[in-house]
Amino acid sequence: MTTARHTPTGNLLTLAEVLDELRVPRSTFFRWKATGRAPRTIKYPNGSLYVRRRDLDNWLNDHEEAA
Repeated sequence: MTTARHTPTGNLLTLAEVLDELRVPRSTFFRWKATGRAPRTIKYPNGSLYVRRRDLDNWLNDHEEAA
């Protein structure tokens, strides 16, 4: 069950929720982020990372393989 925050720009997922959905370890996500291959993130002043639901969905669609 996700506990996404609803904002005027969409639902925000925590980094833990994104990692769970993608089924990848934190280290993989940060490697992707360092090389510009991760979904767009939002970094709060306290260092917390969030991903908009729509950005994750778009990222997943962009990485979908043809049948």
